[in-house]
Amino acid sequence: MNIKTQEEIKFPGKTVLIVEDDISSYKLLKVLLHTLEIKTIWAEGGTESVEICSGNPDIDLILMDIKMPDLNGYEATKLIKKFRSELPIIAQTAYALYGDDIKAKKAGCDEYITKPVNKKELFELIDKYLK
Repeated sequence: MNIKTQEEIKFPGKTVLIVEDDISSYKLLKVLLHTLEIKTIWAEGGTESVEICSGNPDIDLILMDIKMPDLNGYEATKLIKKFRSELPIIAQTAYALYGDDIKAKKAGCDEYITKPVNKKELFELIDKYLK
């Protein structure tokens, strides 16, 4: 397997929707993604993420928080996959419980990671879906 270094992983022209109700978590993800030359869009909740996706075909990937106050990440993912079934969605949660990865897959998420996000793991998943 050919493992790329961070310097080799760049995605100019790609857009990632960050669905995150915690502003500090959003800012961290935004900084990390900008090092990869990825444009980011922010949705503060599940309902907003569905609205943004329905009106923006340029989104290439979603980082979906699971626990949100309005519409949780599982439900938002189900709604988004109804009209963008090919759009990769990576679920992320700080409240990881046994079986959450299975629930995320059943909801339509393509991957599942826990917070705090491991930068190397995140970059490998982004590379997998945006290359």
